[in-house]
Amino acid sequence: MSNTVSNTVSSTNRNTVSSTVSNRAGNTLATETFGDGPLTLVFAHGFTQTRDAWRPVAQCLVALLPQVRCVLVDLPGHGGSRDVSADIAESARMLTATGGRAIYVGYSLGARVVIEALSQSAQASELLVRGAILVSGTAGIEDSAQRKARAKSDDALAARIQTVGVELFVREWLAQPLFRDLGDANSQVERRITNSASGLADSLRRCGQGRQEPRWAQLAEFAVPVLAVAGARDEKYVALARRIAATAPQGTLAVIPDTGHSAPLQSPDATAKCIAVFIADIDGAHL
Repeated sequence: MSNTVSNTVSSTNRNTVSSTVSNRAGNTLATETFGDGPLTLVFAHGFTQTRDAWRPVAQCLVALLPQVRCVLVDLPGHGGSRDVSADIAESARMLTATGGRAIYVGYSLGARVVIEALSQSAQASELLVRGAILVSGTAGIEDSAQRKARAKSDDALAARIQTVGVELFVREWLAQPLFRDLGDANSQVERRITNSASGLADSLRRCGQGRQEPRWAQLAEFAVPVLAVAGARDEKYVALARRIAATAPQGTLAVIPDTGHSAPLQSPDATAKCIAVFIADIDGAHL
């Protein structure tokens, strides 16, 4: 099923929703929780972001769907988990260890971590990932030469971070054409620069696209609902979202109008509506 979603959603009471924060301990990652409903959604952010990137979406979702509990996670190398070093597979294991049995939501880097978690969950005795929402995501680079070239590029970027520092690197990162639709007001620069150079560099070296094995074949075998989301102006990731939705047996596509690569920041209400519609459409047996 394919949806084009309006980017206007009522945000009534979003700013009155309370949250709780959990510091990292043991095999888990730093988190912040909104809502106390029985249905848990676990959110993973993109590279250079922190869990704050998902906060507007979580606040809107809790206002729309009182039955949800939104757990926002800082991935390894970021935010409150900045001192955690992990490759993509270990990041996925830590994400599910933190979130437990839930629907997992990921943007960009977070989407790739969620896909890895899906792959692990499908092979485990207990199905921790009950559904997946992948925003501006990909199941990996299939060509080995292209993966090797991407890994080399990621290593160079990691060295750049440690040479120029986080603030200058973040501004260079956001100056890419990929983020041309993301204005100063919603780019969260002030939150991104709280990350450490060592944490971001480690994330690139260990969790960059060049270091992740492609999961397209596994995606075709996932037995849980999958929603692929992309901003309409982000043509590359619209094409990837269409492929994800077509490949997953229970795949659904949602394209957000007038939005680029950073949908959760640029259009948080519309992103929340995509998630809410997806949850409402899932058969009760899956939840």
